Amino acid sequence: MTASNTRLAGVACGLGAGALWGLVFLAPKAAPDASPMMMSAGRYLAYGLIAAVLLAPRWKQVRPHLDASAWRGLIWLSLAGNIVYYLFLVVAVHFAGVAASALIVGMVPVAVAVWGLRDPDAPPLSKSAPPILLAAAAVALIGWEAFSGGGAGHGGDVTPNAPGGGLAMTLIGLACAFAALISWSIYAIGNSRWMGRLPQVSAHDWSLLTGVTTGALALVLAIPAALRDLPDDADQWTRLVGVSLGVAVFASILGNALWNQASRLLPLSMLGQMIVFETLFAFVYGYLWEGRGPTLLEIAAMAMMVVSVLWCVRAHRPAAVAAAEGDH
Repeated sequence: MTASNTRLAGVACGLGAGALWGLVFLAPKAAPDASPMMMSAGRYLAYGLIAAVLLAPRWKQVRPHLDASAWRGLIWLSLAGNIVYYLFLVVAVHFAGVAASALIVGMVPVAVAVWGLRDPDAPPLSKSAPPILLAAAAVALIGWEAFSGGGAGHGGDVTPNAPGGGLAMTLIGLACAFAALISWSIYAIGNSRWMGRLPQVSAHDWSLLTGVTTGALALVLAIPAALRDLPDDADQWTRLVGVSLGVAVFASILGNALWNQASRLLPLSMLGQMIVFETLFAFVYGYLWEGRGPTLLEIAAMAMMVVSVLWCVRAHRPAAVAAAEGDH
């Protein structure tokens, strides 16, 4: 596979992962009665069980490639990228709304891409900075639209005077969104490094190993959740189980497998830009859920996001990188 085709395949995997991950922003809305702890425990117990079943036939081939350090890496990646991130995200969506949560987590591409500029295979700053800044501007534009009340469905959840909310709850939600941003940025960077260290473990197997580890950690979370936050009736149980299984299969199993494949195919400075697709799809799903269309500013912001990704792809073309390095 040529370098250009490798980049294209990586972008396709990143787009697919973003489309599936965007579903997690709707999960708290689909099961509003479930507590953040119960939702996180339910999703990751389901993820762990499904991953264990899928990994079992390949366990003898995978096990020799894992040492103690790899297991430690899986534990902290499972915490940062799954359990801790999702707990913060669910609280953020409950208290600050889909829009605010999506736009803040949408800054992950900027954080990861900036960190990735340290890598030896990254293009020079003169080539990488413009698409990164464009992505940041797109997120800022969506944020301004949401907080100004222009996006009727999204913005209404994040204003200080939202029904049943208040400034304190909004601030808690925003703080949790920023915590989710930090947690997922740490995961994205660390996961890319670990994928590079263990090329003998396939992207799909690494995703399943992460799932098994996350499921084991979720057992610890499930105990206090079960003692405090069990659903009250059959309807709440049905929604919780349905949402947990749906998010586990589509976002965790399939989405993580696509993301790990993208991590193998793309340099870190380019990989960060792929997370833009999660924000993009989160807004699209939000519009469908709320039964409204995007405003003109939101359309402009989403167009800027797409352009930033295409620009980043172009900046990482081997010919473009070689030419830029020749200028220096």
